[in-house]
Amino acid sequence: MKKEMFIQINDGKLFAKLVGENIDKPTIVMDAGYGDYSKAWDSVISELSLLTDVLIYDRAGLGKSESSSKPRTSREMIIELKELVKGTKIKLPFILVGHSFGGVNARLYATEYPNDVCGLILVDSTPEDYREKFLPTMEDEFQRAYNKQFVHEGNYDEFMESLKQLKESRRKLNVPLIVLSAGKKAHYSKESQELWNEMQSELLEISTNGEFVIAENSAHYIQNDEPEVVVNAVKRLLSNF
Repeated sequence: MKKEMFIQINDGKLFAKLVGENIDKPTIVMDAGYGDYSKAWDSVISELSLLTDVLIYDRAGLGKSESSSKPRTSREMIIELKELVKGTKIKLPFILVGHSFGGVNARLYATEYPNDVCGLILVDSTPEDYREKFLPTMEDEFQRAYNKQFVHEGNYDEFMESLKQLKESRRKLNVPLIVLSAGKKAHYSKESQELWNEMQSELLEISTNGEFVIAENSAHYIQNDEPEVVVNAVKRLLSNF
């Protein structure tokens, strides 16, 4: 099964695609990183769709989705995702997978709408204390490049506001969580890589039932470098149902 949809949300239409075998297992909903859209999951979508239904989508202003006049912060994005999920009529609860900034959205969504989510996978997700704890350890050139990247979606302030929203809403979640950490980040020193893995492992604290995996041969896009790590994480969560 493959179904493409455009769903009206606020003042624009969002693009969504549902693919899968429609097996009696929870649907997987996937949220891409900052400035990325549904194509970010191309490397895993066909394999995942053999396991169950998979919903991928483009956030407002990205891919095939129209822009939104609302602020580009996680809080607005999860409200839009909630509407999108309702519009697609997928069965609740679902497994939520978030890469990078999509992990920020996924965590906030699971916090705000706990009845919608029965499993959470964070793929090299941005920790809420990234700016305070991690960024200052990197070289100036890296920091400048990082700060300059916020032109595709929300601006720098909106991104930082999203991390603040995440920090302020943080509480223990009662869903199985798998944290995937990229073990071979580009331009990271040994110390930076160790700190990154440590900060990723600390994300386990948000769940009563967590598992931590280092994708030893992956840079930031684990789904491209070691797609089987993402697929296996999904398989482990689906085995609960």
